[in-house]
Amino acid sequence: MKKINYLFFLLGLILSAGCQPDNPNGAYYPFKNHTWKRFNILKFELPVNRSEKPYTVVFFARHNQDFPYKSLDFNMIMNTPSGEERIREFQLMIRGADDKFLGNCELEICEASTVLNNELYIDKEGILLVELENLIPRIETTGLLGVGIRLQQE
Repeated sequence: MKKINYLFFLLGLILSAGCQPDNPNGAYYPFKNHTWKRFNILKFELPVNRSEKPYTVVFFARHNQDFPYKSLDFNMIMNTPSGEERIREFQLMIRGADDKFLGNCELEICEASTVLNNELYIDKEGILLVELENLIPRIETTGLLGVGIRLQQE
């Protein structure tokens, strides 16, 4: 019975996400079979406007109870419309020292997030390109429903 409820919840989540218009302030990649393959480099193209206020770029990962690791390690390459490139490795903590999931959890789905860039100034309108590479040394990282990028501005 618990699995049936989980399947209905997941189906509802997928249908509601499919019916919403594209979010201009973010993008999300769902993973088939809840697996991010090691050499599947994800590319996010986010429209940005020139602004005096800085953007905050947030990475988030949705996972279930099957995620086996304490952290999700990934590499980020960010290219701004003006041609600036930033490269950095990140470690998104998924489990705490007590081995419990961190982040926000509802039913069996959790979301963890980290800031990729806290004060990104955009001086030219265009596309912010963010590429993510899974650095976990396994061919497949299971338990991941998907990952995404959000742009926030105060």
